[in-house]
Amino acid sequence: MRSRLTNLLSVKLSMFARTCLLATHVSFMLSACATLGPDFETPDSEVAEEWIDIEDSKLKSEPAEYAEWWKVFNDPVLESLINDAYQQNLTLQIAGLRVLETRAQLGIAKGNLYPQVQQARGGATYNKISKNSANTFEGDLNYWDFDVGFDAAWELDFWGKFKRGIESADANLLANMAAYDDFLVSLLSEVANVYVVIRTFEKRIQLAEQNVDLQKRSLRITEVRFQNGATTELDVQQAKTLLRNTQATIPRLKTGYRQAKNALSTLLGKPPSELHGILGEEKDIPIAPSEVAVGMPAELLRRRPDIRIAELETAAQSALIGVARADLFPSFTLFGSLGLRSSGGTNSTRSGNDGIDELFQSDGLEFFGGPSFTWNIFNYGRIKNQVRVQDARFQQLVVNYQDTVLRAASEVEDAIVGFLRAQETEVFLSDSVNAASRSVELALLQYRDGVTDYQRVIDTQTSLVDQQDQWTQTRGDISTNLIAMYKALGGGWQIRKDKDYVTDEIKDTMRERTDWGKILAE
Repeated sequence: MRSRLTNLLSVKLSMFARTCLLATHVSFMLSACATLGPDFETPDSEVAEEWIDIEDSKLKSEPAEYAEWWKVFNDPVLESLINDAYQQNLTLQIAGLRVLETRAQLGIAKGNLYPQVQQARGGATYNKISKNSANTFEGDLNYWDFDVGFDAAWELDFWGKFKRGIESADANLLANMAAYDDFLVSLLSEVANVYVVIRTFEKRIQLAEQNVDLQKRSLRITEVRFQNGATTELDVQQAKTLLRNTQATIPRLKTGYRQAKNALSTLLGKPPSELHGILGEEKDIPIAPSEVAVGMPAELLRRRPDIRIAELETAAQSALIGVARADLFPSFTLFGSLGLRSSGGTNSTRSGNDGIDELFQSDGLEFFGGPSFTWNIFNYGRIKNQVRVQDARFQQLVVNYQDTVLRAASEVEDAIVGFLRAQETEVFLSDSVNAASRSVELALLQYRDGVTDYQRVIDTQTSLVDQQDQWTQTRGDISTNLIAMYKALGGGWQIRKDKDYVTDEIKDTMRERTDWGKILAE
């Protein structure tokens, strides 16, 4: 009996294997016959041939290396901060984990090319039939039903629906990789920007404290002249008012300074208390180079990650049009089931037999399979409207891509003009600061000699405080505008080349929790 069952199973399994092999062959032949939906092409977009201010001597149209643009400032502290942010920023780690997520989603899409149902099954069911039911037959009304087997079903990719699904998932994976790069560009530029702001605050606080010392000396002069009867108390009170007003600016500057440091600590993935040792002692504002290479506008299409995101999202949506169109046509499925089944009742003439003994006998073998198709004929336009929905979404993304290209060029132009005009402004303000400093000296000399009143001293010292602060902020603006230019040009993400999106520590943690197979090593 066992030999007979073995032979019969062998024959049935052979038939089942041949059926699956034939289905595989047919599936790949049919999937090559038709792929519905449009094949994606990058949308056209308007790109200028040159930047507006390219004739300026400070700009060079030659290609430049943007991978480590922060090195143009020649600041070791800034370079260290950039490296720490790349290694430890938590939001960047989330973006890297999204890449792993979409890798797994791509694997799901690829799996749809193969039999969608491959299930081993088994069960034991006890049945009790009422004697009062209609058409009750003589025999066992109480019995066990046992079955074990394997089911398979395979919807063939006749219209390329699953192929388009893979295209969409693949484009989505690439879009998430570009999103990682895009955040990396923003992260590194933000670190550099906050660092410049911190150094600018340090300089502004330093100048404010110097002016406080200057105004304290002026106050002492007015007090001496008042005590000697050379002037009235008005000069003393005016000097004190100016001093207190300048002193009041320092707490506000220190508040901004501390908040900027807190923001930097978040970007670095560190608590604020650890930042002081990293920043070290006070340093001057990072100095921008006198000339900057900006390349050509057309290079943005290849370099800027957000443009790649817009393009890849459009490509992913284009494939979904084909997925939706496939529902307009019939779907073809191959299905089959191979198993063993047996039943036995409590009133069976075979004493003690409840059906389990006969489950693995040759007579318990069952097999069925074959092709089938389904076709949503009467859908009242729902499927066509779903295709239209996908097409409308695709067109929105086409326009979004074109808008992204225009905005990218506009951001570069904004940064360029800000960088150039800030340099011009700095020259004027530097001269203004020198003139204001000299005015304060002359006004104090004339006041001591009784040639002028103290109002002239107040005006000159107020002007000095204002001019020095504007000059310092403008120096910072030169550097921040240059940083914005490098960000707009799409520089910085290149440092992650040949590196994974997730750290080894996170990978080890995920491997301990879940079987990730080869996905973590891709």
